[in-house]
Amino acid sequence: MFTRRVFARCAIALLAASGGGQEHQHGKGEKLGAVHFATSCSAEAQKEFDRAVALLHSFQFNHAIQGFNAALKSDPTCGIAHWGIALSQWSNPFAAGMKDNSQLQAGRESAERGKAAGAKTERERAYIAAVASLYSNFESTSQQARLLDYRDAMEVLASKYSDDQEAQIFYALALAAAEEPTDKTYAARLKAGAILEKLFREEPNHPGLAHYIIHTYDVPSLAGKALIAARRYSDIAPDAPHALHMPSHTFTRVGYWQNSIDSNRAAAAASRREGQTAEELHASDYQVYAYLQTAQDEAARKVLEALPEIASRFDPRVVVSGAAGPDAGYFALAAIPARYAVERRDWQRATELQPRETPFLYTDAITWFARGIAAARLHDAAKAQASVAALQDIRTRLEKSKGKLLGWASRDPAPRSECLELIGRGK
Repeated sequence: MFTRRVFARCAIALLAASGGGQEHQHGKGEKLGAVHFATSCSAEAQKEFDRAVALLHSFQFNHAIQGFNAALKSDPTCGIAHWGIALSQWSNPFAAGMKDNSQLQAGRESAERGKAAGAKTERERAYIAAVASLYSNFESTSQQARLLDYRDAMEVLASKYSDDQEAQIFYALALAAAEEPTDKTYAARLKAGAILEKLFREEPNHPGLAHYIIHTYDVPSLAGKALIAARRYSDIAPDAPHALHMPSHTFTRVGYWQNSIDSNRAAAAASRREGQTAEELHASDYQVYAYLQTAQDEAARKVLEALPEIASRFDPRVVVSGAAGPDAGYFALAAIPARYAVERRDWQRATELQPRETPFLYTDAITWFARGIAAARLHDAAKAQASVAALQDIRTRLEKSKGKLLGWASRDPAPRSECLELIGRGK
C-alpha cells in the first residue's frame, strides 16, 4: 500500500537529493520591528541604515539594498552600508542550491567597494571582511567552504565585540546556515538557537530574532521550540511579506494547519502587493498543503486554478527580491498540482502533469515522481518506467555536476533508489 506517509518520505528523499532598538515606522506607519545597528555614519544615514537592516532581517533584500543606498546617499562615507548591500545580495541563506554567478559577482563587487571605502571603525571593517568571505574566489571555492569561512569570521567578530547584539545575531544565523546537512544531532542549530532565544528574551520586538529562531528550528524534532517566535513574528514585522509567511514553517511542522492557512493567505496577498511573485507562489504552495491536510479540497482547488495567472507574473530572471528566489517559484509551480493530484489519489490527473525543464532539477523531479506513482497505481508500466528513467537522469545530472547545477546534489542516494524501485514495482 502506497500510503501518504510513504509518499512524503519518498518525495523528501528524492527532492533532498537533488543596543536597544527603536520601533521602525516609516511612510504610512510602516512596521518592520525594532532594530538598531550602531555605525559611525551620520545621524540621518543611521536612520536609513537601521531601517535597511530591519528589512534585511526579514529577507526583503531589494528593499534593504535600496535602504543601504539611501544611507550612502545621505553620507557617502558610510562604508558599512556596502556590507549591508553585499549581505543582501547573498539573498536567502537557507535557500536550496547554488547561488547564481551574477549575484555572486555583484556581491563581491559590493564587498570590494566596502573595503575601498574604508569604513571608519575596526568593527565595521570586520563586518565588511566577513561578508567578503562569502564571495571570495567563488569561481574555484565551493559554496559550503565559503559559508564555513563566513561563519568562522562572524564567530571571531561576535567574540571580539561581545556587547554587539547584531554581531551575535548574524553569527547565530551563519551557524545555522552553514550546518552540515548530514549532522542529525543538529548541534549547530541548537547552538544558534540558544544564542537567539537568549537575545529574544531581551529584545522581543526584534524581527531577526523571531525570524531566525523559526529557521533554526525548522526540522521536525525541533520545530516545537520555535512556537513562541512563530506566534510573534507576524506581529513584529507585519509590513514584510516574509514575516507573514515564515511562521507557517513552524505551524506546518507541528500540524497547526489553520494557523498555516491564515499565515499564507496574508503572505500571498502581501507578496502580490509588493510584486514578489516567487514569494506569492511559495505561500500558495504552503496554503495548498495545509488545505489538503484538513480535507479542504475545494479551497485547494481554487488556489490551483489561480496558478496560471500567478505564473504569468513570475519572472525567474529576478534572482534577488524577497525571501523566495526563482527556485521557490519553480518548486511551487511543480508541487501545487502534484500535491493536489496525489493527495487526492487522482491518478489520472497526476499522469497528465506536464514536466517543466528548469535550472532547478529537484523541482523537475516533483512532477516526474507524481507521474510515476500515478502510472504505477494505474498499472501503466510504460509511463511508470518513463518516470523512473527521467528521475534517474536527473540524479545522474546532479551527481555529474558536483554541485554546479542549481539544485540539491545527492547526499543520501539510498532512500531515493528505494523510491525509484517502488515506482517500478507499482507500489
